[in-house]
Amino acid sequence: MSTNAFSGFTGEAVTFLKNLKAKNNRDWFLENKKTYEAEIKKPAALFSSVMAEQLQTLTGQPHKAKVFRINRDVRFSKDKTPYNSHLHISFTPESKLASPPAWMFGLSTEYFTLGCGVFEFDKTALDTYRKNVAGTAGDDLSRLIKKLGKDGIRFSEPALKRVPSGFPQDHQHAELLRRKGLASWLDFDGPAAATGPDIVENCTAGFKRLQPIFDVLNDLQT
Repeated sequence: MSTNAFSGFTGEAVTFLKNLKAKNNRDWFLENKKTYEAEIKKPAALFSSVMAEQLQTLTGQPHKAKVFRINRDVRFSKDKTPYNSHLHISFTPESKLASPPAWMFGLSTEYFTLGCGVFEFDKTALDTYRKNVAGTAGDDLSRLIKKLGKDGIRFSEPALKRVPSGFPQDHQHAELLRRKGLASWLDFDGPAAATGPDIVENCTAGFKRLQPIFDVLNDLQT
């Protein structure tokens, strides 16, 4: 599918999300459902198909896109507002890894961001990751994080306050060992950046900047 197949989300899409955030109730949503379908749902489906193909070209691996539901799961949340006032899409490669790195797209009333990483390794993948970063692979990953950080890419914070058992607390790669996942993010200058006709090219270029994290997270699980 050509990159020209998708010409960007519209300003009306961002306006819809702003109004949804301000009037987050079922009656308002049903009254404006046609706008949601025209400005969010249908464009998101087309965009996810185009970007999945771009990521396959970038990585050599087929990708499956997932557009997250606008309905919130409020069963265990104190916040009972029924809808998400953002659009999130993930792209996961076909992989035999237990915790393959995924790509993320996020658009809200406040941000437009791209991401790449693993939010949380499964147990086997986490054990393999820790074993690898405790050695020389940790040197390479530390240098990569520092380099990408200077390039404007931000990283998730470690989940643990202490180094896990089995490793010295003063380990040179303590920061890496305290992680249970590793996600990187590239932030654009507000949601309006997603409304231009060059969004596919910009996202492809952004994901290419994040690709070193995709590659290293594949290597660290083997």
